[in-house]
Amino acid sequence: MRIDQGKRPAAFFDRDGVLNVDHGYIYRPDQLEWIVGAPEALGMLNEAGYYAIVISNQSGVARGYYGEAAVQQLHAYMRNALRAHGAHIDAFYYCPHYPEGAVKEFAVRCRCRKPSPGMLEQAAREWPIDLGRSFLIGDKDDDIAAATAFNIRGIKFDAAADSLTDLVRRELAVHAQRDR
Repeated sequence: MRIDQGKRPAAFFDRDGVLNVDHGYIYRPDQLEWIVGAPEALGMLNEAGYYAIVISNQSGVARGYYGEAAVQQLHAYMRNALRAHGAHIDAFYYCPHYPEGAVKEFAVRCRCRKPSPGMLEQAAREWPIDLGRSFLIGDKDDDIAAATAFNIRGIKFDAAADSLTDLVRRELAVHAQRDR
């Protein structure tokens, strides 16, 4: 398999339910509870040369539960917290839209809300990503549908049954085997 030397693979992650426990519409740092092994899994991907990119539907903005500034503050907090684990997230993309939302400017149908692949497409425009070696880990069917629409591998994750570190370790092994 030929690897494009100018590009790197990306591991795309849904946020709530994959990297952090989904407590429903979290937006404050004191609500953040990492999924067991999430910082370590991100560190493994960082070390293997993958971009770590979060794509997350944040309909709480359209519903009026919190504003975009709160989402951005939580993402900054997550970045800082990961540094203590020697890990990082390269980019966060989020969709603030929800057609039935209470905030008029965000109560729209869009191409960025999963299951549409808009956030993935934006990331691919902004980062030199090797899509053939990239994948997405999500906990909902909409996550997997977005990966499928974007033509990358989608991996369904269940925090109650799966280990994120084991999942990432297996995926890295599969890609290393293919690259030989």
